[in-house]
Amino acid sequence: MQISKGWCRIARVFLPFAAGYYLSYLFRTINALIASHISSDIGLGSADLGLLTSVYFLVFAAAQIPVGILLDRFGPRRVQSALLLLAAVGAGLFAVSTGFLSLLIARAMIGLGVAAALTAGLKSIILWFPRERVGLLNGYMVMLGSLGAVTATAPVERLLAWMGWRSLFEILAAATGAIAILIYFVVPERGIVPLTARATLGSVFGDRRFWCIAPLSATCVGSAWSLQGLWASPWLTDVERLDRASLVGQLFIMSIVLSGGAWFFGVAVHNIKRRGIGAETILAMVAVLFIAAELALILRAPLPSILPWSVIAIVGTATVISFAVISDYFPPELAGRANGALNVLHFGWAFLAQYATGLILEQWPANDGHRTVQAYQVAFGFSVALQIAALVWFVVPWRRSIVSWMSSILLFEPSDVSYAVESVGLYEDSVIFLPADDDAEW
Repeated sequence: MQISKGWCRIARVFLPFAAGYYLSYLFRTINALIASHISSDIGLGSADLGLLTSVYFLVFAAAQIPVGILLDRFGPRRVQSALLLLAAVGAGLFAVSTGFLSLLIARAMIGLGVAAALTAGLKSIILWFPRERVGLLNGYMVMLGSLGAVTATAPVERLLAWMGWRSLFEILAAATGAIAILIYFVVPERGIVPLTARATLGSVFGDRRFWCIAPLSATCVGSAWSLQGLWASPWLTDVERLDRASLVGQLFIMSIVLSGGAWFFGVAVHNIKRRGIGAETILAMVAVLFIAAELALILRAPLPSILPWSVIAIVGTATVISFAVISDYFPPELAGRANGALNVLHFGWAFLAQYATGLILEQWPANDGHRTVQAYQVAFGFSVALQIAALVWFVVPWRRSIVSWMSSILLFEPSDVSYAVESVGLYEDSVIFLPADDDAEW
């Protein structure tokens, strides 16, 4: 009976929200492949293309706080289904747009429509599944969703050759509407615990632990999304001089690595938390690898480009780590606001990085249709400098817990993580947690 209930939740809760996140990831990354088609059809420059692609992140970021409040108040089923209908309308408008302004509006509508895709899924996991499984299921959620990035490479390339980008977006509009209907009618309702006076959005923004982790998570994850979602393709074309077939092949490999990275992070977080180790340590390690990969591109290290680009792709799934940390900091009924607050910074930085990269590249003239290596070095170097600053900000307050953890490994003693993870007793004293099997309307 317990196994049957678990699989019922997977089928009726987890998979529908994973499908919505899959579409969100597909919309996020598809412009990297169709950018040349849109530019030739509409006549867009690098700055216009950067703005068109990044407005998704801008609207997405602006919607995160309201979306988080709505998720905590009305639950993920109703919020996600309503917003996905808006995304379906935006995809339909994108398919018939003939000018930059209409494309921009359509892209913004898509960004708003999928703004709850990840946070709604994370909220549903917290509501329906045991707390000790949250990190693992978050990893599976991001892994399945990131298959949208896989789809936005070789499969979409074949579809583009067959039907064109406008017909493709018509299909995406229909699929998005179908997923919205599926979530509304298949996902069961879950009783929502009213927020206490102390469990508010101010509890999130007033927590110093949030402001310790948020800058590092935002600058790394947001930059990874910016690069894979748009600028990987021009870099590989301009710097590596890859032809179309080689470009699509490398983007496909990056997306496969991205999906596998989400699974790896989910399993890693699940296992280390069982040993009493904070996920903050993994986040710091991921940030160091990400900075090293970007420096390898900037300094033109003698490595196959697929290696640093694969690391960059993996970092795009480091939200699994960040949200696992956040779930330890705040109670379940505050999960929507907490995840939304962190996502504001993720997508806000992705917008700034993606648009700023286009503006910087515009400062160098194109030679035979290709930007110079120096242009990309300056553009990417700007982001790396801010990531290093965020890493320093993150490591200094946490150095005692990291040293303690390293000592525990060397001495085979339990680590003292009391400094890294503070007590959340003020929430636990005033919050009623719903049992996993209660208050469900199946």
